[in-house]
Amino acid sequence: MSTLPLSQVAADICTAPQMQPDAMVELARLGFKSVINNRPDFEHGPDQPTSSAIQAAAEAAGLQYRHLPVAGGYQSPEEIAAFGQLMAELPRPVLCFCRSGARSGKLLAASGSL
Repeated sequence: MSTLPLSQVAADICTAPQMQPDAMVELARLGFKSVINNRPDFEHGPDQPTSSAIQAAAEAAGLQYRHLPVAGGYQSPEEIAAFGQLMAELPRPVLCFCRSGARSGKLLAASGSL
């Protein structure tokens, strides 16, 4: 049983709020193959882990990792297309995260990835 706050939105896609580097081992144990971080570094201050720290932990756990930072209130057509491309290329199951999980969910819906 996982203690991570995951929301399953499709058979092989979950969203989540901010993930910490140490969560990457648990994600790999749960069977995830890829992680997409949609949160800009330092969006809400210096206590947020950096993408590079999360990437190092993800890769050490055997996960594919991509950072596609987007604003919470607006995702451009280009950002939506880039997200859709990542979803098409990355091995699944995929975890997408941001501050609360909502922006990742919007990207999934807007890109047609669900």
